Amino acid sequence: MAVTIKDIAKYAGVSVTTVSRALNGYPDVSEETREKIKKIAEELNYSPNSIARGLVTNKTHTVGLVVSELIKPGAYHPFFLEILAGIKAGLRKDKYDLILYTVDPASQDVTPYEKLCNDRKVDGAIVEGLKLSDPYIEEIKNTDIPTVLIDIPILNDKVGYVSSDNVQAAFEATSYLIKLGHKNIGFINGHNDAAVSFERLEGYKKALYKNNIPYKDEYVVFDDFTQDGGYNCFRKMIFENPEITAVFHASDLMAIGSLKAAQDLGMQVPEDISIVGFDDIELASLITPGLTTVRQENYKIGYMAARHLISIIKGEKPRHIVVPHRLAIRQSAKKI
Repeated sequence: MAVTIKDIAKYAGVSVTTVSRALNGYPDVSEETREKIKKIAEELNYSPNSIARGLVTNKTHTVGLVVSELIKPGAYHPFFLEILAGIKAGLRKDKYDLILYTVDPASQDVTPYEKLCNDRKVDGAIVEGLKLSDPYIEEIKNTDIPTVLIDIPILNDKVGYVSSDNVQAAFEATSYLIKLGHKNIGFINGHNDAAVSFERLEGYKKALYKNNIPYKDEYVVFDDFTQDGGYNCFRKMIFENPEITAVFHASDLMAIGSLKAAQDLGMQVPEDISIVGFDDIELASLITPGLTTVRQENYKIGYMAARHLISIIKGEKPRHIVVPHRLAIRQSAKKI
């Protein structure tokens, strides 16, 4: 039979209340008694019941991971599993469990954000993949639920966020193409309902401005962060602007779509057109030519999101945590 706190109390010669308060870190138990109780608990292989512990501490040691449209066809992105692995690692140290919620705009209208979290009795939540127009965005701005967002810039008394420096990363990628001699540089961006799309566009513009290259609206297109999005946008962009010699992309999947489109148009990469991506998914180093891209540390983004959420749950002030990136230079871009 499972060992209970009644068994520990009997061996320690103290009350059940004392055992409960000692194991849950209450300061009104002497250190000597606390250590004695912990030692007995270890000897008896005591494993606390999370539900019972939650009733005592008003904490369940469980957090939610809220992901938007995960099951929508074409919505899967290779870096999600890296982020998830990082989150799990970040929670392991403090023995937090994780519950996954998949949502879409319709379900957000039906179940408010705080109700979603409170009904599942989570201590806090990590949110990834929301669009700027999603109902949860406005709710999270005013929530009392400890929350950490990934790539969504909201910061208040209970909400922090973790991201790469998307502006700087796009600036560096575009500047690299300019350094190679390119001046007619297209940008295939993600959809215009994502915060990172605007940040990466800002970085692209900054690089052009710094190098006295005029910004042209017709060189920038928005679409989903998918291979099909990249493929279709590349064909349209090159047909309408044949003078373009390089294209920067807001995701590697879009860049891979452009590589296929260039091949179908009879163009050689990088001889006829240089291509740069963003993310550094595993496939980026396996395709031919290898894709030059911005490497995001997705595992670390997930890990830092989990650690920051736990710190907010414990009462620390939310903040914006920036995870370093780097430019991974391969064969898909060349000097002209």
